[in-house]
Amino acid sequence: MHQGSVGRSSVPVLLGLTLSFLLLFITPVLGSTIWPHHNINNTDLVFGASKKFEGSSDFVHLRYHMGPVLTSNITVHLIWYGAWQKSQKKIIRGFLNSISAVDSKHPSVSSWWKTVQLYTDQTGANISRHVNVGDEKNDRFYSHGKSLTRLSIQSVIKSAVTTRTHPLPINPKSGLYLLLTSDDVHVENFCGQVCGFHYFTFPSIVGYTLPYAWVGNSAKQCPGFCAYPFAVPNYIPGLKPVKSPNNDAGVDGMISVIAHELAELATNPLVNAWYAGQDPSFPTEIADLCEGIYGTGGGGSYTGQLMEDHDGATYNMNGMRRRFLVQWVWNPVVNYCSGPNALDQ
Repeated sequence: MHQGSVGRSSVPVLLGLTLSFLLLFITPVLGSTIWPHHNINNTDLVFGASKKFEGSSDFVHLRYHMGPVLTSNITVHLIWYGAWQKSQKKIIRGFLNSISAVDSKHPSVSSWWKTVQLYTDQTGANISRHVNVGDEKNDRFYSHGKSLTRLSIQSVIKSAVTTRTHPLPINPKSGLYLLLTSDDVHVENFCGQVCGFHYFTFPSIVGYTLPYAWVGNSAKQCPGFCAYPFAVPNYIPGLKPVKSPNNDAGVDGMISVIAHELAELATNPLVNAWYAGQDPSFPTEIADLCEGIYGTGGGGSYTGQLMEDHDGATYNMNGMRRRFLVQWVWNPVVNYCSGPNALDQ
């Protein structure tokens, strides 16, 4: 999701099918969440039973607004802010490298990205299939403190691209900047409203207009909020977490948020390309439309049909030597949420 407005929180709820579909598109949203649940004007906006929107074309008006999309090879430059373990970095790099992998077992992360590739620019060119991990910057000494605002996040990126020693390259056409904060860093609206967001940097702060995303590790602050279903809210009795595929609930929870933001950065990097709604300040993007859906039948508090490995860990996609749980995205061809693990596609 884009960053410019009030968001929705992310714990599971059950709702009936009587909700108005149109409410989604007149309500501003802020950032990627796993389970939208926040009450706005006393109306809960989560869709019931299924987010496939049967008859969806009548309700979802996803349109192309003529802005650029990422058709050139995509390079993701990583900024590790705070204290990160090597094992945690490997999980995240493993996911990013899986996006362009050609030999992953079905259902695969690379097949998930093929849905993102269906989106085009005004020339008809598709989103690039190539997503590469670029240069990385470690900010282990919390150069901007342990409490970040939205503007100070841009200042962290500025430091990474302007530092005298090994600055990240400036690549505004096909480079993305992914800022990841460790579990002891507080970020404005984190946990209360969002788990991550994307936007672009302001030249007045950074010197360039660069697409970027931020995602936080919720393990110590709100795992039941941002790492569901690997952690669950304390106030929902009888709800048990599932085992994470890489034995790190916080980081495994981040993977789906990272995927959410990358899909939206590719299709709407400057917030003037693919989105639903009339106001570009409050876009509903291709991953927003499928929040909380990881498998066939997903919607409400139900993830959909998932898989378990021999150790009992829950996942829905295979990567390079790892498994991941990644939310689906909106498919513009069939006009509903889809993923490589779908049972009915």
